[in-house]
Amino acid sequence: MLVPSEFARLAVVHGTVASVSDPHEIGNVLGVAGVRYMLDNAATVPFKFAFGAPSCVPATPFETAGAMITAQDIRQLFADDRVRYLSEMMNFPGVLHGDADVLAKCAVARECGRPIDGHAPGLRGADVLAYASHGITTDHECFTLDEALDKCAAGMWILIREGSAARNFDALHPLLASHPDRVMFCCDDMHPDSLVLGHINLHVRRALQLGYDLFDVLRAACLHPVHHYNLPVGLLRVGDPADFIVTPAADPSTVLRTVIDGQTVAREGATLIASAQAAVVNNFGVGHISGDDIAMVADSDAVRIIEALDGQLITNELHGACGIHDGQLVSDPRTDTLKIVVVNRYTQAPPAVAFIRSFGLERGALASSVAHDSHNIVAVGVDDADIVAAVNAVIDARGGIAVAADGQVDRVPLPVAGLMSNQDGYSVASAYAAIDRRAKELGTGLRAPFMTLSFMALLVIPALKLSDKGLFDGRSFAFIPVTLR
Repeated sequence: MLVPSEFARLAVVHGTVASVSDPHEIGNVLGVAGVRYMLDNAATVPFKFAFGAPSCVPATPFETAGAMITAQDIRQLFADDRVRYLSEMMNFPGVLHGDADVLAKCAVARECGRPIDGHAPGLRGADVLAYASHGITTDHECFTLDEALDKCAAGMWILIREGSAARNFDALHPLLASHPDRVMFCCDDMHPDSLVLGHINLHVRRALQLGYDLFDVLRAACLHPVHHYNLPVGLLRVGDPADFIVTPAADPSTVLRTVIDGQTVAREGATLIASAQAAVVNNFGVGHISGDDIAMVADSDAVRIIEALDGQLITNELHGACGIHDGQLVSDPRTDTLKIVVVNRYTQAPPAVAFIRSFGLERGALASSVAHDSHNIVAVGVDDADIVAAVNAVIDARGGIAVAADGQVDRVPLPVAGLMSNQDGYSVASAYAAIDRRAKELGTGLRAPFMTLSFMALLVIPALKLSDKGLFDGRSFAFIPVTLR
């Protein structure tokens, strides 16, 4: 939810001097122009960003995105040395089945000498070997240790991820002992209120508390990313840029001072990078929706239900009953079976509607224009009126997150591509924390309800997800009906 310059202001407080950042979210909204926006904004602060060239824009042909990035676009992006790798190759079925466009993008990265990031949740055995054979060298989507070990055996690096919703540290930390030379740390999809509290230093702290070797942990946090991505970051050698942190001898996860290119950018928990309001770019073409737009005629109350899993991006497929009222399929909060809606934000089109479990809302609705990967508007709620109110609040702001309940609508505007604020990062963190509390007052027990909601449209991760075109089975890579009979 932060532009690069504001992310940097907050991250340096925790000892981060550089990041490996995938701009495919804004790429899906604005294409190459979105990537160049990130590069331009990043250049305004003393921080070492390494951006990727998005490999999957759009992520699949089964959703509406705002742009397309081709293999030729990627070649042109690689002409800029700030674009240092091919971003996560999420279309792993395309890799395995020899999709010509997918393989062309991998080939461009290899020709240009850029590493290729992976994204292949649940991939095992021979399929991993086939996937890695195209030069794909990392994965941050492992959710079991056995899966990670298969990928290590294929020569891949494992990025141990701990974000706001997807949290895999507990499952994967044994790799620090068994495969210390194949591990890096990753904060994938972290909300700004979490970033205020810590960044990669929190991985370091947890690993040391578990008793792992200090230098294995520091290599994962500091050395391996520099080498793997060829980052222009100093490593305390003669002639290197002066990029380093100062910590107490007894606790390398507590940062007293952060230095980049010899300039102190954070000291004693305070950022020294000035805030500057960023330019606004966007792609938003939808008008208000109504209750009629999300109504579902009740030809059966037996439905497929997406089961969201707290702390995971994968979902399960459940079968059960939803509510029926006046001949319409509706939410049933008694069984935690709620209506989920995805609205095409680029053009006026009928919304897609399905049902979801595990959000636990007792009243009200949540909506967000952060909805991976095409960033249409996703909403979940107990009743249609609140769903409509939350979605329309996001539309009025041309992007953001919203809560509607009890006749009140709260929102955090995200005017930069419907993904990011152009305000001070600490203010955004405070505003997000407030709306997160408001969402939890409605009954949800999810650790990060807006982050979990944002992944319910991510078709490349099974089992069931919802795109603006309908309910999607990520195992068969095909649309399926909501009702069962």
